[in-house]
Amino acid sequence: MRFRNAVVFVTGGAGFIGSAVVRHLLEDTEASVVNIDKLTYASSLDSIPGAAGSPRYRFAQVDICNGAALGRLFDLHRPQYVMNLAAESHVDRSIDGPGEFVQTNIVGTFVLLQEALRYWRGLDRGAQARFRFHHISTDEVYGSLGREGLFTETTPYAPNSPYSASKASSDHLVRAWRETYGLPTIVTNCSNNFGPYHFPEKLVPHIIIRSLAEQPLPVYGDGKNVRDWLYVEEHARALTLVVERGTVGETYNIGARSERTNIDVVKAICTLLDEIEPSPAGPRERLVTFVSDRPGHDRRYAIDPSKIERELGWSAAETFESGLRKTVHWYIDNRQWWQTILDRGYKAERIGQGQSITRDEPSSPSSPNRNRRVIKNSKADFPAPGRQREPD
Repeated sequence: MRFRNAVVFVTGGAGFIGSAVVRHLLEDTEASVVNIDKLTYASSLDSIPGAAGSPRYRFAQVDICNGAALGRLFDLHRPQYVMNLAAESHVDRSIDGPGEFVQTNIVGTFVLLQEALRYWRGLDRGAQARFRFHHISTDEVYGSLGREGLFTETTPYAPNSPYSASKASSDHLVRAWRETYGLPTIVTNCSNNFGPYHFPEKLVPHIIIRSLAEQPLPVYGDGKNVRDWLYVEEHARALTLVVERGTVGETYNIGARSERTNIDVVKAICTLLDEIEPSPAGPRERLVTFVSDRPGHDRRYAIDPSKIERELGWSAAETFESGLRKTVHWYIDNRQWWQTILDRGYKAERIGQGQSITRDEPSSPSSPNRNRRVIKNSKADFPAPGRQREPD
């Protein structure tokens, strides 16, 4: 069985992709998982149903900018793998408030690297050889493609938004810690994800939820921006394969060869909802409303996943059509999950037009609001094989 006796740190494990990784590790492997998440507006422990009852799961409410708290977690749980998915990721929010993206995505990655390096240097040679630091990033660091071509692992970085620039910076830090200090790191860059437990601000859940409510469906610009879509559970499977079998120092692009324009995605959702839950008012495409475009909106992303397919034997089994059908059914069947988010105050308002930018400076990792922490279910390390732990 995979990951037997291994402790895996998953930062951002209450977010969209992170929670999919946690669910996959708990359901399909023998890994012991420490979920490290500061629980921002887009995080939810409800995205990991049943995890709290597992003897192989621990949750720590910790900001990755808090080096002291991270250090205690490293010393307490002794991980073999670190999977860094903690990030601010919404492009529109980065346009209005870039400081938080600099803080979490750049400073947070730096702090995590420093604590991982300190911990790694204290391991014996065998444990050092087994340790991996896996940094999960985005295809947006490569910028925008024309009508032809694909992003490969050697495509030059050309980020166009504060979000993608912050992720590009974090990727460079990870590479530098490998080249300078010898920390065994791996980087992956993925295409657009979709699937269950996706926060409502992102395109697919946003359109599903607004369609169900018979509200206008905003589409940026002419709707012809192209994204390469990847079902999140396929991505989680790829990520665990990379951290387990990937080559240290390498980058792997992860995509499903599923390019679609934004307007085609919106129309596909409308068609599925009309089939599954028809509206008395008629087909939902009538709700589509074109709105002004986002500043610096990249025209096209497309991943070439040949390297991970060739070297690790991974390929996406879920098509865009089958994954989207599962996703639409999930949002219909799990209204309570997203309704709770709406009830606690989230409003799907237009942001990211570049007209209003926060003046807040990124806070220091040592500032008081960064050091506040809560660690739950982390009183001691995991039980050794064959030994049951007394209830905490």
